[in-house]
Amino acid sequence: MDITMKTKIQIKTYWGSVLFEYEKKENTIKDTLEQAIKTGANLRGADLTDAYLTGADLRGADLRGADLRDANLRGADLRGAYLRGADLTGADLRGADLRGANLRGADLKKIQPYFQIIPEGGAFIAWKKGHNDDGGCLIKLEIPAKAKRHNSLGGRKCRAEFARVLDIRNSKGNKIKECGGTHNNRFIYRVGETVIPDKYDPNPLVECSNGIHFFISQQEAKDWQVN
Repeated sequence: MDITMKTKIQIKTYWGSVLFEYEKKENTIKDTLEQAIKTGANLRGADLTDAYLTGADLRGADLRGADLRDANLRGADLRGAYLRGADLTGADLRGADLRGANLRGADLKKIQPYFQIIPEGGAFIAWKKGHNDDGGCLIKLEIPAKAKRHNSLGGRKCRAEFARVLDIRNSKGNKIKECGGTHNNRFIYRVGETVIPDKYDPNPLVECSNGIHFFISQQEAKDWQVN
């Protein structure tokens, strides 16, 4: 006979109001939060400080104003989550999927870590997709040592303040001298020249904004599809 006791866990606000409760055997805060999301519970302002949420399925969660300080969100699926105004101070977001997440106004101080996948200093090689009359092009860039650079939070897409064009190949792999950008084909990339955008947006919360977009690997650039 299974005599394992059920455990009831409550999700509360900072002030102690109960937003959701769930009871089952071997219950965890992760299980309770996932169940709350499945049932469409109102989780705005939830107190989730120090919560262990590794690998949690938080897709589409409305966690506006939630307190996620020092929460372990490694590998969590936060696609489409609404985290506007949430406090993520000290949260571990390594490997988290934040595609489509709304992080406007979220407090991101001391995220452990802000996961920079590109070199913080020095020049390095990068890749991006371009466009010409024959279709897609592959552009090889050098991100100069003096160029500001970053990747989007939780993502692989990167931006730089400026870049130098080293090589361009058309869809057949042949060298060409120039091609246009994918979002703006009037913005021209020419071999040997430095490309400078109208301005550079260093905000890691915004995946697509002003700057020279690129990927670290050649394959990622080839696989990227224009939205």
